[in-house]
Amino acid sequence: MGGVMAEKLGILGRKLGMTRVFDGNGVSVPVTVIQAGPCPVLQIKDMERDGYNALQIGYIEAKEKHMTRPLAGHCAKAGKGMFRAMRELRLENPAEYRVGDDLTVELFTPGDLVKVTGKSIGKGTAGVMKRWNFKGASSSHGAEKVHRSAGSIGNNTEPSKIWKGKKMAGQLGAKRVTTINLTIVAIRPEENVILVKGAIPGPKNGLVMVRKQ
Repeated sequence: MGGVMAEKLGILGRKLGMTRVFDGNGVSVPVTVIQAGPCPVLQIKDMERDGYNALQIGYIEAKEKHMTRPLAGHCAKAGKGMFRAMRELRLENPAEYRVGDDLTVELFTPGDLVKVTGKSIGKGTAGVMKRWNFKGASSSHGAEKVHRSAGSIGNNTEPSKIWKGKKMAGQLGAKRVTTINLTIVAIRPEENVILVKGAIPGPKNGLVMVRKQ
């Protein structure tokens, strides 16, 4: 695999939001609703030609006038239309699939464990208490205007620098996040919907990748 670990099969989708459903025992279960697929296979990459094995899939239809000519020509080869989102899945044996095949929610069954990857909600610049859960400074004993500050970040003599990776104020969120060990509660193929137990990364309508684990 060219030094890259193979992934499990998956599809792209949109996070619609959260709700609750009742299981067979009448217990209320919090779920995230994901509208996923169908995702057509746009390209099959192999070790001989490309140096690695992968499937490229598309999601969210686009108008041709919004595509660059190279991308429009690339999508046209599959004969399934134009797509705004395209992702690769590195598989051990992508030759099992054909260009134009559709990947749907029926890849999964209730009870399966999946991992969901998305872009977390961006919170802008945040201080150390919000970003890293710092306790904050004392509220009394002469403390003035330092209650939410980070405190000392290093010494002058040793190490005479700030260590890389020091927890400080900065950009919070808007990063690629993967949540693992999520259980599929239900599949609704007629609506292209997956119900996953618990929360997943990203805002409403955010693009996510749902993969087998």
